[in-house]
Amino acid sequence: MADNKRQSILCPNCRKLISRNESRCPYCNTANPGSWWKNNFMTRILHSSDSAGQLMRTIIYVNIGMYVFSLLLNPVSFGFSANPLSILSPADRSLLLLGATGTFPIDRLHRWWTLISANYLHGGIIHILFNMIAFSQIAPLVLREYGTYRMFIIYTLGGIIGYFISYLAGITFTIGASAAVCSLIGASLYYGKSRGGAYGRAIYRQIGGWAVGIFLFGLIVPGINNWGHGGGIFAGIALGFLLGYQERKKEIYFYKVLSGVCVVLTFAVLFWAVASSIYYRLLIL
Repeated sequence: MADNKRQSILCPNCRKLISRNESRCPYCNTANPGSWWKNNFMTRILHSSDSAGQLMRTIIYVNIGMYVFSLLLNPVSFGFSANPLSILSPADRSLLLLGATGTFPIDRLHRWWTLISANYLHGGIIHILFNMIAFSQIAPLVLREYGTYRMFIIYTLGGIIGYFISYLAGITFTIGASAAVCSLIGASLYYGKSRGGAYGRAIYRQIGGWAVGIFLFGLIVPGINNWGHGGGIFAGIALGFLLGYQERKKEIYFYKVLSGVCVVLTFAVLFWAVASSIYYRLLIL
């Protein structure tokens, strides 16, 4: 009996109890479910005990942590400003070191990785508060209708695409989680329109209000990256269509792997941004 237990595992995809020696999971058809890679990477990282709420909190905490670090990186430069959006604003040099994106960082410094890091940087206390409030309002819907894995894929790839579009539009220097948040808005708009019915129409109207509000905000307030916002919404709609949502398509193994790649890539880029900024700051001193 003990030997049989040692030969049994949970499928890294569907979490059903199967034999370690199965060439394919009899429940979800995942190939080689007993392989070391899938059971270590998939089970311990992608199938961790974190709930959807913990994922949301982690994203918020990382944004806050990067914002605080950007202030501490050059503490003599930040302060209060006549522009409310610039209150407690980090120095441009700090933001550049930590991975602000745009035509200057990419064309002059060849820092393509900033398309990821810029999504976790903010230019002031009002800036980060607005983005995190918007994220906390919209993310639960995307988590519920798309699932944890697809939500993080949409957030990460949507932010990258949004900032890439703003780069193509010639935006010189830009930061903020708004491109990624707008990708969640785009995915929600696609879900509401595609699902239809009373619930789908209600979602479409509610999220449409966010989209209109962000558009008007960008027209009124100077310095807003409307290309990043629009690119993020476009990316979210496209990703929502390509990935599908829970009612139409269950999460598959590929989504879990892609989500894991997004997690590893994001933390690798942010670690590099922090480590290299400390190095250059010490070099300057």
